[in-house]
Amino acid sequence: MSERTGLAAEAEELDAADPLAAVRGEFVLDDVTYLDGNSLGALPAHVPGRVEDVVRRQWGELRIRSWDESGWWTAPERIGDRIAPLVGAAAGQVVVGDSTSVNVFKALVAAVRMAQEDGAAGAAGPAGRGSGGGGSGVGSGAGAVRDEILVDATTFPTDGYIADSAARLTGCTLRPVLPAEVPSALADRGDRTAAVLLNHVDYRTGRLHDLPALTAAVHAAGAYAVWDLCHSAGALPVGLDEHGVDLAVGCTYKYLNGGPGSPAYLYVRRDLQHRFDSPLPGWNSHAEPFGMRPDYAPAAGAVRGRVGTPDILSLLALEAALDVWDGAGVSVAAVRAKSLALTDFFLRCVGAYVPEGRAESLTPAAHAERGSQVALRCDGAGDVMKRLIERGVVGDYRPPDVLRFGFTPLYVGFVDVERAARVLAETLTG
Repeated sequence: MSERTGLAAEAEELDAADPLAAVRGEFVLDDVTYLDGNSLGALPAHVPGRVEDVVRRQWGELRIRSWDESGWWTAPERIGDRIAPLVGAAAGQVVVGDSTSVNVFKALVAAVRMAQEDGAAGAAGPAGRGSGGGGSGVGSGAGAVRDEILVDATTFPTDGYIADSAARLTGCTLRPVLPAEVPSALADRGDRTAAVLLNHVDYRTGRLHDLPALTAAVHAAGAYAVWDLCHSAGALPVGLDEHGVDLAVGCTYKYLNGGPGSPAYLYVRRDLQHRFDSPLPGWNSHAEPFGMRPDYAPAAGAVRGRVGTPDILSLLALEAALDVWDGAGVSVAAVRAKSLALTDFFLRCVGAYVPEGRAESLTPAAHAERGSQVALRCDGAGDVMKRLIERGVVGDYRPPDVLRFGFTPLYVGFVDVERAARVLAETLTG
């Protein structure tokens, strides 16, 4: 038996033994090998019917009554509570709405404001009030001027743009730092650091950063940790409560399969909610939203993260998509186990099929450092991806030379993985 035949047979055996294999049938899929769920998740099969009900009955028949009778008004918190366990949070700390970029802005400005308030009051940093594994509770910069924001130097560009704007708005300077260098950067002048914005998974390489250790380092310096979970939520455990994360944001159209442009979410740790000072106060986050008062009074709880009228159609499509997680055996732990198995198998197949020197993996081999995608560097990557898509293997390309393959364990199987590696090898050698 050839190595290629052996891997193909192994893929079939792995699919037959996969406890999540049946979940694939809950999605609208075809013969295409779809490995771009890290950009846009596939459509859950029941979502169109649910959206039709929202449009025809809730909007078409009930009209304005649906804000109460169909639960439209409370949807941002209700759906936030459904996302919460997927990111390791208890209920009442996640609110859904706006885009990731808007939520990054809200979270980062609020973090800086809290840090500067701490400094003015001579208080310890966030670890002193946290209930999770966020540090010693001492803080190192009581009374210091907190006038610096650290941002992941490898971040998705928008996070950097938002961080720069937040820094200018709050009178801070912005310092780009590689995630691995955050502890040393904080040791250097952490008493000046107000907030640190980091990505849990690097969007380009798929590297998984050490959220527990980095959060603890931020807290030890008396600063606040803001995490972007766009490339981890729904693919691997996050543990926001367990690790004492202060604030977090994320999108819902990747591994949560909420649909194109589906609303993002904002996590505000419970003990910080009364201090969350949003730079975008809106009527939806007012303590009396229908009081129409000229002065703003923030609501209690995570509702403070709301701004304006929620996008109901997208919001309720997302709510329907989250039903997939209600199935037997669909847990974050099971998804993570399959994700690692899929990416391990893909790297094995690429190593077996692709001639040496034609493609280099940028994604760490160590499980503790790997998200749910594999990034390969190769010459002419843009053209290579175009030809892969023409042959029914869909990933994506990031300039100048990176092929990205995202593995959504809910609907990607091992036969898909073997086929993708085989077609890649044929494309590179053809």
